[in-house]
Amino acid sequence: MRWVRGSGPATLLFLLPMLLVFGLFSWWPIARTVVMAFQQTNLVEPAHWVGLDNFHRVLTDPLLPTAIRNTAVFAGLAFVFGYPVPLLLAVVMSDLRRLRGLYAALAYLPVVVPPAVAVLLWQFFYDATDTGVFNTALGWFGIGPVPWLVSPHWVLPALVIQATWAAAGGTVIIYLAALTSVPRELYDAAQVDGAGVLRKLWHITLPHLRGIMLVTLILQIIGTAQVFLEPYLFTDGGPDNASLTVLLLIYNYAFGSTTGGGDYGDATALSLMLAVALALLSWLYFRLTRSWSE
Repeated sequence: MRWVRGSGPATLLFLLPMLLVFGLFSWWPIARTVVMAFQQTNLVEPAHWVGLDNFHRVLTDPLLPTAIRNTAVFAGLAFVFGYPVPLLLAVVMSDLRRLRGLYAALAYLPVVVPPAVAVLLWQFFYDATDTGVFNTALGWFGIGPVPWLVSPHWVLPALVIQATWAAAGGTVIIYLAALTSVPRELYDAAQVDGAGVLRKLWHITLPHLRGIMLVTLILQIIGTAQVFLEPYLFTDGGPDNASLTVLLLIYNYAFGSTTGGGDYGDATALSLMLAVALALLSWLYFRLTRSWSE
C-alpha cells in the first residue's frame, strides 16, 4: 500500500517503455539464443529439437581447438604488447604542459576511422613485397621482407598490431581522465625527495590507477576473446586457419554454408558456451582481484 500511495506507479509507468525496449532488443535475443542452441535450424526450414547434439557436434569439430588456440594467442599477444601501450601514452600525455588536448585527439583518431578504411590502409602497409611500407622501413635496417598476412607465424602478431592501433585511443582517454584525480602534491613531494620518473610511476601513478587498470584488463580479455573484425576483414581466417578465432568460427557456422543457409543451431551453441566461459572468467577474475582493487 505504501508503494501504491507513493510514487511507485508513476515510476513504473516511466520505466515501462525502457523495460519493454530493453527486453525486446536484449533479453529476448538472449532467450532465443538459448532455445536455438538446442535446435537444428537455418531460419528457413522448420526448427527441430535436437537436444545436446549441437554441443556435441561443436565440441568434436576439429577446427574448435585451432580457433581456441588462435584466440588465446591473440589475447596473450594483445596483453603483452597492446595492454601497456595506452597506459604509457596516457602517462606521457599527462606530463605535457602544452597541446595535451591535440595529442589526446590524435590518439583517439584511429577509434573513429571506419574499419573498412582502416583495413585497406593497413593492407597497404602490410604488403609482403619489398615495396611494402613496413618492409621498406625494415629494409633500411637490413631486415625483411616480412610476410605479414600470408605467413601462419606472422599473421596473428600483425593483427594484434592493427587492433592495438585501432582500439588504444579509447583506453588512453580513460587513463587520462583517471590521472586527473592523482594529487599533484604527491608528485611534487616525490620530486623533492629525489624520485625519478620510474619511481613516480611505480609508487604514485600505478597505485592510483589500480582499480581502472583492473577494469580495463578484464574488458580487454573479454574483447580479445571475441575478436572477429580483424581476422574476418584481413584474412578470413587464413592462411591455413592460422587466424581462425572462436567468433569467426561461429560466423562460419551461421553464414559459411553454401547449401541453403548455415546451421544456426551450431552457431548459437558455440555462442552460448563462449558467453558462459566469459561470464565464469569474469566472475573468477573479480573474485581474485577484489582485494587488489580496494
